[in-house]
Amino acid sequence: MQLTEQQVEKLTTKLSQLKAEISKVIFGQEAAIEQVLIALLANGHALIEGVPGLAKTKMVKTISQATSLQFNRIQFTPDLMPSDIIGTELLQTNANGKQEFTFVQGPVMTNLLLADEINRTPPKTQAALLEAMEERAITYAGKRYQMPKPFCILATQNPIELAGTFPLPEAQLDRFLLKITMDYPNEMHELQILQKTTGIEEATIHPVLKASEITNLQHLVRQVFIDDDLIVWVNTMVRNTRPTQTNIDQIKTYVSWGAGPRAGQAIILCAKARAIIQQRYAVIKEDIKAVLKPVLQHRIVFNFTAESEQINVEEFLKWIS
Repeated sequence: MQLTEQQVEKLTTKLSQLKAEISKVIFGQEAAIEQVLIALLANGHALIEGVPGLAKTKMVKTISQATSLQFNRIQFTPDLMPSDIIGTELLQTNANGKQEFTFVQGPVMTNLLLADEINRTPPKTQAALLEAMEERAITYAGKRYQMPKPFCILATQNPIELAGTFPLPEAQLDRFLLKITMDYPNEMHELQILQKTTGIEEATIHPVLKASEITNLQHLVRQVFIDDDLIVWVNTMVRNTRPTQTNIDQIKTYVSWGAGPRAGQAIILCAKARAIIQQRYAVIKEDIKAVLKPVLQHRIVFNFTAESEQINVEEFLKWIS
């Protein structure tokens, strides 16, 4: 779909309004908010990690309110079954009085899905999301059901709690476009949280974007210009994450497995989405640098040497960029 210049300007203006609406109730998490919007515009999924009490769930709910998207939440628990996510067949009586099995869609069939504490459910149930994440469809009893558009999974997990958790396998982590790390707010923002959330007044969130407008923005992201030199740079960085394909000594010393080709695609799409949020129609180097950490941090497997020497993602990014 080709948008007119006026339509493009209207949509990008609404993105600024959307950020303003979210900021009414989420304080001091501007980077996380932008990264979630990047995932949405780039037609991907995001894993949001942070300690309890940082408003991870609240942020996702607020985004659903400000976008008029159909929203479902799944609270992942150890006893959750795959059918609790994708749906199941029930024996029902039709209009002719005949009994037949009818497929009842699960909560995954929505525009925006909050997978809360995704690492609290066993791998079998986690895997129920894989087809939906990658192919935007689910298969049940040999029949295929397409997901609505847009479709985005925002999953949360707590990094400090290990009891009763099941770490996500690498194959599933790679299907998340971004891993977003939420940190404690600074002193000013934390004071603002205390002032704004302990009284009788509640912020009203107004819908800004419709589902069709988000779909148009996703098409617009694909049209954003990126210079071939920047694509070559991205390709070089991704290949340098792999110990077998790099000449960087630190990578060979500290990394077991690097990122796959999906990482390069993610960097470029996220950089394009960030350019749109910044109301630009061409990717610049700063866009790529801004998305490197959330795109790569869950796709790199450090070895024991790196863990013992406390090598972090920030140091790793300096080596490749």
